[in-house]
Amino acid sequence: NEKSFEASQKLAEERGVFKNWDNSIYNGQVKIRNATRTSIAPTGTISIIAGTSSSIEPLFALAIHRENVLNNETLTEVNEVVIKYLKDKKLLTKEIESEIKKTGSIQNTNLPQEIKELLKTSLEIEPHWHIMHQVAFQKHTNNAVSKTINLPGSATVSDVENAYLSAWKMNAKGITIYRYGSKSQQVLHSGAEESDNQGSCKVCIN
Repeated sequence: NEKSFEASQKLAEERGVFKNWDNSIYNGQVKIRNATRTSIAPTGTISIIAGTSSSIEPLFALAIHRENVLNNETLTEVNEVVIKYLKDKKLLTKEIESEIKKTGSIQNTNLPQEIKELLKTSLEIEPHWHIMHQVAFQKHTNNAVSKTINLPGSATVSDVENAYLSAWKMNAKGITIYRYGSKSQQVLHSGAEESDNQGSCKVCIN
């Protein structure tokens, strides 16, 4: 953010400020060329190529399968970082590994509570905290943040309404909500094995 601001200052010295400068929030401050300079872009697809997590998103699931990619093939993936972490902690058993592959979660296992808290996935995090997370990052970027507030399949109309109201009250510039299973076809599914899992959320109102 600082570097982009410095670069925009130099451009302003060469080419002048942007056209609506006088009516902008920047009028009277250090002159810059660009009204907006930074954004947290959507990286859902390119993160697959890079083998990284997706932008500022929490893990969607500890194991996933992606449908309708690469000539309609289904790709399965188990988070190897999580597997290694549990192995290093001497906590990984065949039963737990099977549960991860089946559901993409460890919340219904006998692992210690602190481990369950650490490895909560997108559908297991309260919507309010998704929004708090987004708003925190938004403070350091000019445009809205590309982030999905993932709600479980059990989410109600009230859950969606409350998420939008929370985002509005916290002055979020934008919000994207997806209710798990709300489309007849979706690319990303919890669990590396195909199942009827629709996601779950202990904090959503049912």
